[in-house]
Amino acid sequence: MSEIPTQKGLAPAYYAPKAGGWRRDIVALLHPPYTAWHLSYVLIGASLAPSFDMVRLAATLVAFFCAVGISAHALDELHGRPLRTEIPSAVLGVAAVAGLAGAIVLGLIGMTKLGIGLLPFIALGVLFVAAYNLELMGGRMHGDFWFALSWGAFPVLTAYFAQAGTLSIAALLAAAAGYALSFGQRGLSTPARTLRRRTREVEGTLTLDDSSRIELNEAVLLRPLELALRAFSWGVVALAIGMVLSRVL
Repeated sequence: MSEIPTQKGLAPAYYAPKAGGWRRDIVALLHPPYTAWHLSYVLIGASLAPSFDMVRLAATLVAFFCAVGISAHALDELHGRPLRTEIPSAVLGVAAVAGLAGAIVLGLIGMTKLGIGLLPFIALGVLFVAAYNLELMGGRMHGDFWFALSWGAFPVLTAYFAQAGTLSIAALLAAAAGYALSFGQRGLSTPARTLRRRTREVEGTLTLDDSSRIELNEAVLLRPLELALRAFSWGVVALAIGMVLSRVL
């Protein structure tokens, strides 16, 4: 596979190497910092539960990695090739189906321990992956609200339920925090994606009070957006790992 730069020579995402063949494509497809960020909500939800089981946590974590890290991202790339990878469509399709199937199987296994109460979480997970990433129903579920609900609040609630078999006020408040963080993430990542993937040229000048000027270009506009995204991604991951360690050490 060859290098696939944007029109300006920018990679389609700050974490995607501009060259590297199939390795570059896989890294871009998995969205490592964002996937880790959203998997962190699984750790947070599980850590808040009154009982804590590492096996259940591991199963929940793998299920969300299959659904979000693999299936959702493969479907997203199939729908318009936003990352401009050269991964064959057939491979993306198999990855999407296999990832979602793996998550469903793990959920069904979990039902043998938690009962029928886990079924709505499995059904919602399938709905979120398919409807959001394929922009079904005219794209009604492809927006900031649904992103934050699907990949922020939902993992917290599911992981808590997988541990406790019920929900609580604490879980709902943590889910609201996950929703807010994910909503903010979209507020930063949407303009960053627009600059990297859809912008042909940037022109303009900022004139400051002291009459000095800052010439605007893609790098100037991207820097504060992606600096914040980088900070939030590792910050949420660190918080989540700390919460898990507080339960096991």
